[in-house]
Amino acid sequence: MDKNRVIITVVLCMVITVGWNYLAEYMGWLPQPVQQTVVEETANAGSTSPAKVQPAQNTPAPELPVFKAENGRTVTVDTPLYTAVFHSNGGVLQSFVLKNYKAENTPDSPKVDLIGKSAAAFAPLGLLIDGDRTWEKAAWSLKGSDLTLDEGKNGMLVFVGEVDGLRVEREFSFTADNYTITEKTNIINAGSNPRNVRLDYTLDANSMTDAGNPYNKTRVAWFTDTEGLDTEEDVDDLGTGISSTLPMMWAGVESNYFIAAIAPKSADLALKAKYQSGVYRIALEKDGIGIAPGNMSSATATYYIGPKISKYLAAAPNTLSAAEDYGFFTILAVPMLKMINFFEQYVGNYGVAIILLTILIKIAFWPLSRKSYKSMEAMKKLQPMMQKIREKYADDREKQNQEVMALYKTYKVNPVGGCLPMIIQIPVFFGLYQALLNAIQLRHASFIDYLPFTNMPWLSDLSAPDPYYITPIVMGATMLLQQLLSPSTGDPTQRKMMLIMPVVFTFMFLNFPSGLVVYWLVNNVLSIFQQWLMLRKA
Repeated sequence: MDKNRVIITVVLCMVITVGWNYLAEYMGWLPQPVQQTVVEETANAGSTSPAKVQPAQNTPAPELPVFKAENGRTVTVDTPLYTAVFHSNGGVLQSFVLKNYKAENTPDSPKVDLIGKSAAAFAPLGLLIDGDRTWEKAAWSLKGSDLTLDEGKNGMLVFVGEVDGLRVEREFSFTADNYTITEKTNIINAGSNPRNVRLDYTLDANSMTDAGNPYNKTRVAWFTDTEGLDTEEDVDDLGTGISSTLPMMWAGVESNYFIAAIAPKSADLALKAKYQSGVYRIALEKDGIGIAPGNMSSATATYYIGPKISKYLAAAPNTLSAAEDYGFFTILAVPMLKMINFFEQYVGNYGVAIILLTILIKIAFWPLSRKSYKSMEAMKKLQPMMQKIREKYADDREKQNQEVMALYKTYKVNPVGGCLPMIIQIPVFFGLYQALLNAIQLRHASFIDYLPFTNMPWLSDLSAPDPYYITPIVMGATMLLQQLLSPSTGDPTQRKMMLIMPVVFTFMFLNFPSGLVVYWLVNNVLSIFQQWLMLRKA
């Protein structure tokens, strides 16, 4: 097998794999959800719950005090991590502002609000009972007032309402040290007839990403025991509506960096989701809740609204940690991300941390790279003899291959020896790609704030592309230089094809996160240095 053919194959595989997400989205190659169905507006959709949901356990209801409805008012929960604003009519969420994250990478940028004004109009966290919007149909009162929770403190708000002969109590528990809100919902049958109730937890969120960013899209995500993590980001499909009768461990709206999710304790609720008026809407539904007269049925759900940070997600219920997903190469992405965080603790700069990790990876693969270069040099020396074989047996391809293989055996040359070390390194690149693409630590993390000798912002956000395309172009130039330094096979056509690859990679990297481009650029520079050392030694 000719060395350059193998190299071309490997590089093309890299191009196809790295660009797959973007090309598949652009060309419409992504598979459609198997369980996609047309549904009505989420708030009014029919039941899609599992057929075998068991009625909830009833308990005798406590003696009900006389209910007194109040005028609607807002109540604020303030913690070191977030500020949440609720409305007493139904306990719906009006805003959820993260204190440690800005919406944009500018000094005067507002903080991230994972709900937003558009979503607030749809009453996030509102309960549906038998399809009715309790925040509109029921009368409500509030037990509690504004909460200010210092580190280590807890607090509670209780929203009480009456709708269609049912007393509804929503007990929200807050903890200052995490992003979870736990709700215990008590539904009391205050009438004289048995009831069979359908309950929906709902959540609405604005887009969490910039429009047109192919590497970070807002999407609906859900997790089940049977199928694991699944997502849907196509707004056309979500605009029609999707649903699933699989029992949900959790479901929510997410981006690469943030998530707003519902995790029901019973983990047997069905999913409905919809994209409407620029808002992502989900509902988790439980049907068949039988409540005898004078009895009460209780259900518990946890809301997680915040960043995708391991220590917070790990503390959330129902395997919500699965939302921090690095794809097929998780086994490599997680250790490399930990190494980046480790280096950043000492150097205080994520760009420098990426460079240090690149050097460490290059040192680890130095023996393989050296072996690859030696193999290519050996192949180069065989080229004149291989060319004579091709000319001699031009009309007999089988004989030509036999003679070439005999040549390899005689001189003890492995035709794939120069490419195998590169193939081994490819998973490392993709693991780092996933780590840099999904790590919230790199969001708005700065490397070089301003273009040297100017006041023009440059690599001030390693999760965003280079605004002036300087690093991708320099990266392409280093790839070209690396190709020129590589041993030549003497085949002009194949060499020209190889020289096209730096151009392809340059255009592909133009819109990549700058942190990934920095890694690839530094890796190329180190490879050139290594080749120079080997050439000098040779």
